[in-house]
Amino acid sequence: MAERIYRDPVHNVIVLSEARADDALLVALIDTPEFQRLRHIKQLGLALYTYQGAEHSRFTHSLGVMHLMTRVLDRLGERYTISDEARVVARAAALLHDLGHGPFSHVIEKVLRQDHEHWTTRIIADPATAVHARLAEFDSALPGQVIAAIEHQYRPAFVGQLVSSQLDVDRFDYLLRDSLMTGVKYGLYDLEWIIHALEIDQANDRVYVSAKGLYAVEEYLQARYYMFRQVYFHRTLRSAEAVLLSIMRRAVELVREGGLGFLVAGSVLEQVLTGAELVTRDYLQFDDHDVMFHIKQWTRERDPVLCDLSRRFIERRLFKAMDVDLSEDRRVSFIAGARERVAALGFDPAYYLIEDRAADIPYYSYYRPEGKARLYIERGGFAPEICDIAEVSEVVRSMRGYEIHRICFPAEASEAIAEVK
Repeated sequence: MAERIYRDPVHNVIVLSEARADDALLVALIDTPEFQRLRHIKQLGLALYTYQGAEHSRFTHSLGVMHLMTRVLDRLGERYTISDEARVVARAAALLHDLGHGPFSHVIEKVLRQDHEHWTTRIIADPATAVHARLAEFDSALPGQVIAAIEHQYRPAFVGQLVSSQLDVDRFDYLLRDSLMTGVKYGLYDLEWIIHALEIDQANDRVYVSAKGLYAVEEYLQARYYMFRQVYFHRTLRSAEAVLLSIMRRAVELVREGGLGFLVAGSVLEQVLTGAELVTRDYLQFDDHDVMFHIKQWTRERDPVLCDLSRRFIERRLFKAMDVDLSEDRRVSFIAGARERVAALGFDPAYYLIEDRAADIPYYSYYRPEGKARLYIERGGFAPEICDIAEVSEVVRSMRGYEIHRICFPAEASEAIAEVK
């Protein structure tokens, strides 16, 4: 029997047997051009500017998510009836959930003003894509079912919850993978015990965690909290994003003025910079290499702003990032003063003084009950019941939401900005 074996730094060995129809489908999906494209999209965007090991891709992450979905379904299948259809939909949705990511993952979404979920469902729905064809060859209803699972419209509902919620296989993988590849320990948690403690509330069609899994889930939520604070919102990573966004905004301005010297005619980036609406075929040609190629060429642009920003990006001479922990009135005044100082040094503050705001809520439903799906857990005792984890866990109740305010600017302006009152 033919097997497809993937050696994985997190899960060790991921095996798919082509003798099994569902595994053969996954192999066929992995081999599509749309999925192979994910090899050229970095999982953590510009985190490699801070953590040199963070070179892993959306491809490796997506394989890990599919593998964990398989493990979770195997575990739940020991105690509950899960149909063959639900199993296929869940595994395919887990594999394809990040199909729509653009260059440097989340960074380019700010330029396109579209999220990757939109493109994921669009790619799966497009009959011209190989992914759609492979799904439809297996079952004509499967493309729609996978989209429904990603959009939380599929039933049983626990399938969509396992793909995307506050306790899902996506987070299970990226916390461990990003922690390993960045070399930090913040994202570690007891995955094995959480999988062991997962249950299905059949009456309400939802996933929950048995009482014995409480501490493991608390650890998992804390891991996510610290990964955001220490890795995903790291000041150097955000500074690199600020430089990249300034490059893109300057390029857009030059295209509008007819002053951009180098731009590959007919390229996807040309469409992005001109604001043209992308079709699926063109979007699927867009990856990290397209952006990096153009930025390397722009280091020789006549425009001094685009040339300088591009060189800073390529050579890792990033902006300095400063936290601005002030009241709103004082922050506005301080930033206005900082803009004046930057301009006085000859830098255009539109591109060289960037406000950066980052926010996260560690557990949504405690603050926004109408938000993402809740994380349910069994309350033990004489009369066990299933409830929101915030009703049980003091740890979760103490995990407050937060917002980070920073400004990013050239290091040459540090002394001048430090003098702003």
